[in-house]
Amino acid sequence: MVQTRLFLQAPRAPASRIYDLFDRAFEDDGLALSIVEIDEARELHEVSVYASENGESVRARMQAVLDTLPQAPEIHEEQLPDIDWVTHALQGLHAVRAGRFFVHGAHDRGRARPGEIAIEIEAGLAFGTGHHGTTAGCLEMIGRLAHREHPANALDLGTGSAVLAIALARLRRIPILATDIDATATRVARANVRLNAVSRWVEVLTATGFRHRAFAERGPFDLIVANILARPLMQLAPGMAHHLAPGGSLILSGILERQRRAVIAAYAGQRFRQVATIHREGWVTLHLKR
Repeated sequence: MVQTRLFLQAPRAPASRIYDLFDRAFEDDGLALSIVEIDEARELHEVSVYASENGESVRARMQAVLDTLPQAPEIHEEQLPDIDWVTHALQGLHAVRAGRFFVHGAHDRGRARPGEIAIEIEAGLAFGTGHHGTTAGCLEMIGRLAHREHPANALDLGTGSAVLAIALARLRRIPILATDIDATATRVARANVRLNAVSRWVEVLTATGFRHRAFAERGPFDLIVANILARPLMQLAPGMAHHLAPGGSLILSGILERQRRAVIAAYAGQRFRQVATIHREGWVTLHLKR
């Protein structure tokens, strides 16, 4: 799939402001954004938005944001080669340690320390390599909860690469349902489940929200892990309450620091309470109980 990079250049302060505005405007779209310094002497930064499709629509929305500013830089555009950028990037990524887990690619196979649980992930086109603060936060929280609460069955909602489901299976060896709205993600997830030899415990399905009979058949769940985005998490609060077993726990992430209170409020309305929070790189991972 051809990808379009839409970008602009501005001094540090306005570039940071524009990046924040774009982050809010596109937070529900799952588009990749970046800001990098390209000229240290002039403090010049470049802000980019990556669009896999509907590039003109994304450009129009960017321009609408810029039109609210007194002086807006010009938007430029370039077409990127048709490369699986996640797999390409993984070739140079270092392994990640989060709690007891050692998440790595094939190039770091066999480098886990004694006592670590090694998880090999080749992400392909699915989210979740362990490098993002949300994934690492979830892994750390899973390690804290798994032995203390002894869940008997679990749900990984929005599984992506299946790294969280694999972590649970390697740690507890319990039945886990792993679902994602994206068929490409579930294809990658199944491959990773096989690669890590946990097919006995992890079932991967393509499903939107809780709209699949498997949720009723497999639930209620002692533990639900969902690393998606803040707004979908808020919308899913009633479903989470319905499918969580009495005394069960939620681990939620994909939440920016500034979104934490709104997410907690949505779940408080379903009689959940906040138990713990992990802060990583501007993101939070929440442990909630009902």
